[in-house]
Amino acid sequence: MKHTIQTSKLFEDKADLYASSRPMYPKELFDFIGSLSISKNEAWDCAAGNGQASVGLAKIFSKVEATDISKEQISNCFPAENVNYSVQPGESTSFKENQFDLVNVAQALHWFDYSKFWDEVRRVLKPNGVFIAYSYIWPSIDNNIDRILEEKIKAIIEPYWASNNKLAWDEYKALDFPFALMDTPKMDIRNNWNLNQFLDYIHTWSGTRRCMDDIGADFFESAKDEMLRAWGDPEQKKVVQNPLTIIAGSAW
Repeated sequence: MKHTIQTSKLFEDKADLYASSRPMYPKELFDFIGSLSISKNEAWDCAAGNGQASVGLAKIFSKVEATDISKEQISNCFPAENVNYSVQPGESTSFKENQFDLVNVAQALHWFDYSKFWDEVRRVLKPNGVFIAYSYIWPSIDNNIDRILEEKIKAIIEPYWASNNKLAWDEYKALDFPFALMDTPKMDIRNNWNLNQFLDYIHTWSGTRRCMDDIGADFFESAKDEMLRAWGDPEQKKVVQNPLTIIAGSAW
């Protein structure tokens, strides 16, 4: 079973839950971005969602322009004095030529129309500017909880994912990346979450939401009950680890 997805609507549903329940990026990621040999005047966080990466970039760059196609995501953004949020598609923006030292894409590189997007990136990047994208994939806690997640949730929602997601799951290896690749570090996202926080995160997955819309939430409640038995005290915090894929390159 395959399902057509309107990307512009995909992340408007549950935007408030997305803002409160998605993993935050580690300090080490922004330390790496800060180490790049570029000016730190202005960055564009493209497809910023609610700004989880924007606020990290704001500690490095004097100004951050954060854009997203979803009005709902932008309305749930994380405020920062030097971050300007606006609703714009990544493929066509109002920005000036050679405006940015860095173009950043967090958890969204698999959603663009590349025939237009790469041209826009080249247009707005300064000479010697850097493009960077990163994405996290499946979470892991321990063998028992991971098994429940795999069998009781991931296997059920598998038909409801957009084909775009596979590009991220495969670490963008199939992406026709137009820039010279730079060396990037290996790192993970780690969050200390209780059971409800972990389940809220799984609920933000587009595959989960679309599956619930189609067949109801019984499968999710069943998985929740089994996961509770494996978790123990639901208020107990556990380390949730997501491997992070990072690709970067210079446009010139």
